[in-house]
Amino acid sequence: MQKGKLSVRLIISVFLVLLAWRVGGQEADSSDHDHSLTELLNAGRPTVAPGYFQFPIAPGQPNFLAGSMGELRPNHFHGGLDIKTGGGVNQPVYAAADGYVSRLKQSSFGYGNVLYITHPNGLTTVYGHLNEFKGAFAAELLRRQYDKQSYELECFFDKDRFPVKKGELVALSGNTGGSAGPHLHWEVRDAQDRQYNPLQWGGFPEIQDHVAPTLQAFALEPLGIEARVKNVFAKALFVPKVQPGPGVATNWADTISCFGTVGLLIQGFDRFDNAWNKNGIQRVAVKVNGQPFYQHNIDAIPFPTGTRQVGNFVDFLYQNTQGRTLQKLWVDDGNDLLMYATTSPGKGRLTVEAGKIYNIDITLADSYNNQTPLHLVLRGQQPEYFKTRSGTVKKPALRFEVTRNLLKAVAADPGTDSVGANLVLLRGNRRLEIKPSYTQNSENVYLYDLRAGLPDSIRFGTITKKFDRQVMIPAGKETNYATAKLNVLFGKETLFGNIYLGTSYKPEPTGSGFWTVGSPLLPLYHTAVLTLKPAAPPADPQRTAIYAATAAGGKAYLGGKWDEQGNITANIRQFGSYRILTDTKAPEGSLVGRAGGQLSFRVGDDMSGLASYRLLVGGQFRLLRFEHKKALLFTVSTDTLGPRLHGPAELRLTDQAGNERVIPLSL
Repeated sequence: MQKGKLSVRLIISVFLVLLAWRVGGQEADSSDHDHSLTELLNAGRPTVAPGYFQFPIAPGQPNFLAGSMGELRPNHFHGGLDIKTGGGVNQPVYAAADGYVSRLKQSSFGYGNVLYITHPNGLTTVYGHLNEFKGAFAAELLRRQYDKQSYELECFFDKDRFPVKKGELVALSGNTGGSAGPHLHWEVRDAQDRQYNPLQWGGFPEIQDHVAPTLQAFALEPLGIEARVKNVFAKALFVPKVQPGPGVATNWADTISCFGTVGLLIQGFDRFDNAWNKNGIQRVAVKVNGQPFYQHNIDAIPFPTGTRQVGNFVDFLYQNTQGRTLQKLWVDDGNDLLMYATTSPGKGRLTVEAGKIYNIDITLADSYNNQTPLHLVLRGQQPEYFKTRSGTVKKPALRFEVTRNLLKAVAADPGTDSVGANLVLLRGNRRLEIKPSYTQNSENVYLYDLRAGLPDSIRFGTITKKFDRQVMIPAGKETNYATAKLNVLFGKETLFGNIYLGTSYKPEPTGSGFWTVGSPLLPLYHTAVLTLKPAAPPADPQRTAIYAATAAGGKAYLGGKWDEQGNITANIRQFGSYRILTDTKAPEGSLVGRAGGQLSFRVGDDMSGLASYRLLVGGQFRLLRFEHKKALLFTVSTDTLGPRLHGPAELRLTDQAGNERVIPLSL
């Protein structure tokens, strides 16, 4: 559905811009085109009158944000505003507008204790990481928790059950769930769970922002086998010698030679007034030779699936190997987010022709429209073979990498011939010789489109290396890949784009083996289904599961289901290495505090992790809260339904492998 909408928007975008350029045979002002792109970005989004939503923390008083909407997190777009609470908890949280409590959830992970209020305009505000709920709905949640005998619980309510008024106290702020520190996570969503930036409807006087974004770096990347940046097939990073201040224009002095299909990338951050934490950049617009070319605005993200598109929005490999988060300024394959508007058939990819000049203007902007400009000039230069030498290259060597659909092999070549030696691709009894595209510092660079077929090995002179990818997995279709040791099922939306998959298996003296599937430097959009085939079935399958593993011995429980053939299957969210391990040790726990007449327990499990916990006092269930960040279970004084904390009791801890420990207590 979203892909269809994106195609329609692209067609409309191109039509509007072409029409505007040729009105009366004259070019229209580029501001008209900017306006058209902005209208396309805003199409279908809700309109909210300024002042409809009240700021939910200390309304009317200056406040600060620890996180902004769309901020780039390691595995997701940040979906709302993180409002600071002075480094502490229990700040009053108020309903942002009239409505009703439609949903409550208590969890030790994710949003922790979270409240949803649905409003008459169809939007819902979300209040996360709370410490305590306030109101009749809190008592109803407690009653249901005792009915289910579980702290981890989610409740949904009809619209007439718990109405609230704008400015009504509904909760106290906290640090629950996956929060890294005390704050209120606040969102606005629609009925389809799309997350919207609350600042886009006029902002709030509590949050002042007169600080423009800061540019850290930009980059250019060749996106096709014919493409070059500065005469080579490699990403070129450009970092100002002195980082420009917020809002300061950067005019890159050197003209950059390019050819073919290239992509622009930027790195930067934004700040609000009187706050030093770095936030995300809301909007980026690109003009080519004065005409609008591309724009994105991170003001609306579908939840939860769209938020993982961050792995495709940024250069994921570069981020995880070089430590720089570069945002792509084009719509990459598999990206179905509706936060883009472009006027190019390449969806932001730029085709550079030989002999032509391209003036590029990039504008970074925040939610309050503070702007920072960047100007650079590209010159189209036809690629030609060239060779430069380096005296440090004394003997041949060979390495290779796969980028998109291309194999890039680099051979250290100490030879003195005017043209570097050929590379040989081998498959069965067939061979294909490839000439170098160029030789830089005595290293020959070879490019080959893998869609023509995968080699078994690569040879340069006397050096032969096995090609470590066995199969191409296409994006957009269900595909199953199987070997004697494993099976991987890819759904239609598992991948962003085509990938070239490599797998391996190493037996272990103890245990069932060490499987590797793909590379963790390659992001997945949705889950894949992994089946491992051990040499022999485990002695205790109930306590045996798949674990994500590292060569250094690290492990993380994934779970899995055993079949009659002795194979185990689990969903995976990222590529990596895996082991099958058996957990026979029960969780640990000890009473560590009795402050204020309440109990707190330190708990832990060294393998599969804690799955459930129960405190029984005189045989009666007593509710416990769990904070996984601190590995603490504790009772709360606001519990009016549980038994008194007095007399004989026991704490029951069960891990995900089913091991149970019962700790007797005398209270």
